[in-house]
Amino acid sequence: MTEPTTYSNSSFVRRIQKIVFHKAFTTTIIIFILINAIIVGLETYPELYHSYKSWFFTVDYILLWIFTIEIAMRFIATKPTHAFFRSSWNWFDFLIVAAGHIFAGAHFITVLRILRVLRVLRAISVIPSLRRLVDALVMTVPALGNIMILMSIIFYIFAVIGTMLFAHAAPEYFGNLQLTLLTLFQVVTLESWASGVMRPIFAEIPWSWLYFIIFILIGTFIIFNLFIGVIVGNVEKANLEEEEDEVKKELSEVKQELSEVKMILKKMSESK
Repeated sequence: MTEPTTYSNSSFVRRIQKIVFHKAFTTTIIIFILINAIIVGLETYPELYHSYKSWFFTVDYILLWIFTIEIAMRFIATKPTHAFFRSSWNWFDFLIVAAGHIFAGAHFITVLRILRVLRVLRAISVIPSLRRLVDALVMTVPALGNIMILMSIIFYIFAVIGTMLFAHAAPEYFGNLQLTLLTLFQVVTLESWASGVMRPIFAEIPWSWLYFIIFILIGTFIIFNLFIGVIVGNVEKANLEEEEDEVKKELSEVKQELSEVKMILKKMSESK
């Protein structure tokens, strides 16, 4: 009796895998995530939310169970099943959906509404290109740490120099070290740095333009380009790793199908 049951289970798993790995499945989930995002946006209008509160609750309940079924199907389709939780993205999806069930109730209405917003983040885990981009950003964290240290040193040096040079001319911008650091952050983002910060000081100290130009060249055009270079490099690396994972996944599926074919042929030979 165990052999037919085993074969039936494997057949069921294959059907689930065909559904989960189909492109239409991913597209459908993305559509439901977008619907969830629209519903969350509509809830921010108090008159609309209070007028159709029960309708919003029903739709959210349906969406929650749709996402629950999706997670369950993806769990069944993953072989071996414990490999499902090896992916941090699967953990993310599972926790977001599970939290919707855990905090269900009137006492946690605020938490539930926040969780509905967080469901929109699931678009990142569903769309492969977004997932690769976020993976690349995570990979850049160690390298960005060194760049942040370098940027902090440059900011500190220019903040001390700026406070010494321009405290009397523009105390609202360079009155102390904290104000100078905040001003330099505004300058490095190129937000009204000329008209709002430099021009008033330039009217009193004609050579002050040299300080700002040097800081912008170092802070904006050099340091920021280092950030971009590291991120681009890691995006390419993440793409290569994603392609390798897809190849490994396809090979494992082929091996699984071959083993099932061998098992079926063996049973047929034994029956003869």
